[in-house]
Order: sequence, then structure tokens, then C-alpha cells
Amino acid sequence: MRPAVGDPLRLCPACGCWEYGGPPDCARCRALVDAVVEEGWHTFVVREFGGLPSDQERAVVELIAEDPQAVDWRVYDAALDRITCPECGAPLGAGPVGCAACDRAHGYRYAAIETDRPGVPPGNEHGVRVNVSVVRRPHVTSAPELLARRAILPALLVGALPTTAQAQRFGALVKDGMTYQELHPLVLELARQVSREASA
Repeated sequence: MRPAVGDPLRLCPACGCWEYGGPPDCARCRALVDAVVEEGWHTFVVREFGGLPSDQERAVVELIAEDPQAVDWRVYDAALDRITCPECGAPLGAGPVGCAACDRAHGYRYAAIETDRPGVPPGNEHGVRVNVSVVRRPHVTSAPELLARRAILPALLVGALPTTAQAQRFGALVKDGMTYQELHPLVLELARQVSREASA
């Protein structure tokens, strides 16, 4: 389940990272990130259909995959998860770089709707969206980029949005070789800013 705005960060008992920050190596954190997407899918299905029999799900999934601009990004991502790529056999959009069908589906991913939650700075949902996408597709990004995205994701999920200066500093520290454990206090401080603002 996605954390609420202002929630404190919690350590993952399986990997020691902030929850949601351990993928791809931590199966528990990977499942938490996947659950962010699945929660959006479930909410959509209940709201729109009251439920969706498995024999009807395929038709809905294909319609969503054709029109990402009509749905929340989590609904689109979940729809792609339910389609097997005809070229590489991976979930559509999650295949290797160079798979034309997956590259195309991934490109459409950012046309889906990103609605900020109440109490977050404008653009927070875009940050969540991008970081979830990178963390769920670790094989298509560089190790430093993946480290930065997975490290900051827990703070984004509780409502943080780094300023441009903070993001640039964070990126520079990662490029200079800072480890996840060394980034821990920076992420915690960013999340605490949100918690303080939420309680003010």
C-alpha cells in the first residue's frame, strides 16, 4: 500500500533500505513498488466496473494500452503488465532496450494522467511516476541513475519533492560515488520536511 502524505519513512526489515528503496535486489521492496501500481489498477477496476471478470479483463487492458491519456499512470502501467510483448515475451514495456514494441509502449507511458495528491507540491506525482518507472525497469538505466531514483523514491512517496538545487546536489553526490547508505540521511531529511509541513 502506498504511504500517506507526511508518513514517516520506515526501514525495510528485509534489506535495511527505506521501504520502497531496495529494488531490484530486495524482493520485499520490489513488491511494495509493484503494489503502488496494482493499487491504482484495483481502485480503477472497482470504480469503473465494480469488479472485472478475468474473461473481460483482456479487452479492457487492450483499450487502456491504446489510450494512455485517458487513465491514471498506474492504471496504464498495470495494463502493460498484463500484456505479453509479442516481440520479446516480457510484460509489454518492460523488455530489453531495442525491443521496438516495448520501447514504444514505454514511450507512451508518460502520456498517462499524473494527478498530485492533496498536500504535496505540484509535480510530486510526476516524480513518483518517473522513479517508479525506473525502479521497475532497472535493466534499461545506468547504475548511478538507478541508485538515485530508488534512493529518493521513499521520500517522494510520502510527499516530498526536491528543489532543483537539491536534485542537482543529490545527482552530483551519486555521480561522485556516494552509496545508498550514505544517501540515507539526505532522504530522511527530505521526508522529514514534508512531515513537518504536514503537521504545521
